[in-house]
Amino acid sequence: MGNSLFKLTSLNLNGIRSAASKGVERWIAATRPDCICVQEVKAQAADIATRFEQLAGLQGHFHFAQKKGYSGVGIYTRHEPSDVIAGYGSPEFDAEGRYIELRFDTPARKLSIISAYFPSGSSGEERQLAKYRFLEAFHPHLMATKGEREFILCGDINIAHQQIDLKNWRSNQKNSGFLPEERAWMTKLLHTTDPGGGLVDVYRQLQPTATDTAYTWWSNRGQAYANNVGWRLDYHLATPALAALARAEHIYKDEKFSDHAPITVDYEFTL
Repeated sequence: MGNSLFKLTSLNLNGIRSAASKGVERWIAATRPDCICVQEVKAQAADIATRFEQLAGLQGHFHFAQKKGYSGVGIYTRHEPSDVIAGYGSPEFDAEGRYIELRFDTPARKLSIISAYFPSGSSGEERQLAKYRFLEAFHPHLMATKGEREFILCGDINIAHQQIDLKNWRSNQKNSGFLPEERAWMTKLLHTTDPGGGLVDVYRQLQPTATDTAYTWWSNRGQAYANNVGWRLDYHLATPALAALARAEHIYKDEKFSDHAPITVDYEFTL
């Protein structure tokens, strides 16, 4: 049975050097994912070279930001991709290193694993407007991709979709990450009949009512982590055919590698 499962992890590293110093490679070696999608690598190609091209025997592929120590995404994989696409075609946001797609295509099927890091708007109005620009441009990209292939996008979406996705929803209704426009974007994306929808929030498919156990991010301020004052910001978003193959989820909180927890889903397919 074990051989028929595809284990996919997503983790915002909050800096690959920082996460490495906290033991993330040992954890990856122990859990043995097929792919791990990482965000906020906060490094450039020169920093990765000779140090982080591979983690626990998995080969890394990256999309770096032009700005040093900022953003950046990657996918470490046990399987050789048929193609690697860095960026989704946005001049503004491709410069920020927010999207990498590994294709695992065969004559019989087209399948992608995507690691994405959505902008945060919490630093102020300028970045919130940038976040809206990202969402506006990214939606048609997801729709076009869905029309051509099956995929699972893992990433830090920086949006808590529903009230059950964060501890203090009442006091956060005017804060970035839980704004009505952001939530509406997610609702449309996940809509089952809207032509602009059709993706599946895999964690919610498996855990439709979980609240306290669903969070993947905790502020470093105060006692947020100790008191589990968290947000669910990290997602697996999949096309329906792949979402239907999801069997189990696990949010790992026994160790802290980052201000985010890794979220792993086992899917019943093999590459």
